[in-house]
Amino acid sequence: IIPIILTIGTTFYNENGFTFQGYLAFFKDQYFVDILLTTLRVSLLTTIICILLGFPAAYYISKLGTKTKAIMLLLTIFPLLTSSVVRSFSWMIIIGKNGLLNNILLLTGLIEEPLDILYTPTAIIIGLIHLFLPLIIVTLVGVMENIETDLLKAAESLGASKLVVFSKVVLPLCVPGLVIGSILVFVGSFTAYTTPALLGGKQRVIATFLYQNAVTLNDWQVASVVATIMIVVTVIIITIMN
Repeated sequence: IIPIILTIGTTFYNENGFTFQGYLAFFKDQYFVDILLTTLRVSLLTTIICILLGFPAAYYISKLGTKTKAIMLLLTIFPLLTSSVVRSFSWMIIIGKNGLLNNILLLTGLIEEPLDILYTPTAIIIGLIHLFLPLIIVTLVGVMENIETDLLKAAESLGASKLVVFSKVVLPLCVPGLVIGSILVFVGSFTAYTTPALLGGKQRVIATFLYQNAVTLNDWQVASVVATIMIVVTVIIITIMN
């Protein structure tokens, strides 16, 4: 808490005393605002896609036997056991201009020119999904395991279709897991540095912009303002999700 308080405190003072100049300068500069909006967009899209991919995967895993479930969960968390640098370089090999994906698409004739995926927000989203999808799957599996099968059978016996059972029983009971998983994915995506730095190239997000100001430009005043904005936005999003 102490480093955070000191960091936030320095943003309100300069040689002339108390001021909001750092924040005014940030939000008046369209370049800074674009970086913030890009980061929010990337984080939200990553969270939504992780939910769409993670929910059915978690539901399937939760219905498996004990041994099979353990194996599937081990495979699910395997990406978390490898370095984010290794994961990012792997995706660079796959989605680069001369990468595996473009070579396959060119050979099959589906495209005539290589796709520009690497060093774009799309590449960042792909890397972040790979990084954070296991979190939401594991979180949802833990919730879905506790849903009593009798509840589903009771709903069906009362005339509910499979779709109604899912929407009226399964989904509402999974909301706590969805909220926790979504918060973990969003906050992780919003504050991630390594994956956006490697897969985004010159495409700036808030974490790489913070690093640039603190380390490269040695402008700790701007870096502290950016850090404070990251904290505030994170708290706001978590509050909304809750």
